[in-house]
Amino acid sequence: MAITPTVIKGERREEFGKGSARRLRRDGKIPGVLYEKGIENIHFAVDLIEMTAIVRNDGANAIVELELDGEKLMAMVKHIDQNVITLDIDHIDLFGIKRGEKVTVEVPVVMEGEAAPGAVVLQETDYVEIEIDALSIPDELTVSIEGKEIGDALYATDVKLPEGAELISDAETLIVNVTYEQVDEDLEAEAEAAEEGGAEAGAESDAPAEEKGEE
Repeated sequence: MAITPTVIKGERREEFGKGSARRLRRDGKIPGVLYEKGIENIHFAVDLIEMTAIVRNDGANAIVELELDGEKLMAMVKHIDQNVITLDIDHIDLFGIKRGEKVTVEVPVVMEGEAAPGAVVLQETDYVEIEIDALSIPDELTVSIEGKEIGDALYATDVKLPEGAELISDAETLIVNVTYEQVDEDLEAEAEAAEEGGAEAGAESDAPAEEKGEE
């Protein structure tokens, strides 16, 4: 589904440094930088609440139209710095894009369906990287575990991609591993085997040199 970018009004920044950033945050705004090939970086400030809502609703790959001095610049959220205590956005980086341009993004993978009875499904990788039209970035990708049995595995190539998307992640990246649940008896047996192996190794290392066949 094509994305309709959210418009957010901003103002150009002429002052930089920690002091300027603190003043902006005190006024309910956050500093940011827009990067785009072929043009100088644009330093801006936007409303904290508006930008937080966009990121929360549209995700880490949110597409926006940054309105500056009456001009709308389409961009994708590239990086967010968050306050470690309040978790508020402290700074945001945007990457300028054009309509029809393809971008490389990480998209979360979710499982759908049900595995065979008794199978335990472990998701080994949460994201895959794809190349796709900037206005067609999906919120998530799916991989089907329907009927999968113990011993089965699913890889990046098994993830469903939207039309026009290309997989960038290694095709052999393990996404899902289908295994069995280890009961207490299994874990105890493994622990005992490990202890016995360790004891034997220790006894061998403590044996006199002549018993080991050493000269």
